[in-house]
Amino acid sequence: MQQALTRKLESFEPLSDQARWALNGLVLKVRQVDARQDLIQEGDKPDNVLLILDGFACRYKVLPDGQRQIMALLVPGDFCDLNVFILDEMDHSISTISTCQVVDIPRQAIDEITVHHPSIARAFWWCSLVDGAVLREWLVNMGGRPPAQRIAHLLCELLMRLEAVGRVTDNSYAFPLTQTEIADTMGLSDVHVNRTLQELRALGLIHLKYRVLTILDVERLKAFCLFTPNYLHLRNTRWGERRALSWPGRAQEG
Repeated sequence: MQQALTRKLESFEPLSDQARWALNGLVLKVRQVDARQDLIQEGDKPDNVLLILDGFACRYKVLPDGQRQIMALLVPGDFCDLNVFILDEMDHSISTISTCQVVDIPRQAIDEITVHHPSIARAFWWCSLVDGAVLREWLVNMGGRPPAQRIAHLLCELLMRLEAVGRVTDNSYAFPLTQTEIADTMGLSDVHVNRTLQELRALGLIHLKYRVLTILDVERLKAFCLFTPNYLHLRNTRWGERRALSWPGRAQEG
């Protein structure tokens, strides 16, 4: 499980053995949290950075009428807001969707590892920038795509994010979201989600059974929703550009 963080960071930035060893030092106390439990709530003071090592979690807000909007899905290797400890209080809540392995990383540990390992600092910047890019793409998805394309786009995104951390086999991955959770994510009703999933199945694009989703034809699904993965900025995966970066002083990584 510890490899999820390293694999994610290395999809953005090559890391030395020394940097990988330092990252393993962040993952010392792992706790298991049951499904659908809040890790932190809106209004709480964030003292540590939360890291998801296994399972699915989400970022969400609840409206006064009780309606929930999921604003981000968090998968293995994801931080729940890398710089959140700078804030006085949380402006949203974070909850598990499935059973999760979670690490609480003290602020001091984040400060120290970024000072001593420039490549890790750069990878952390990438994480924060990509979080923003994903949120922008979700806004486009919600406002500009019809429901079937909206859900198909999310499934393509999860395929690539999960493959980057080694959680995909033959285009299949764990998919613990209920139809209600998909609805809360996509701004749709449960009934609309059900119909849309049936449509994607009927088109021969996906298979979903026992909480495992298989994309039967990745290229067709991408074409169906006009998916372009550039916003994920995955460099060192089959979806990204495999090229050396031009950061100054790369050979002097410490």
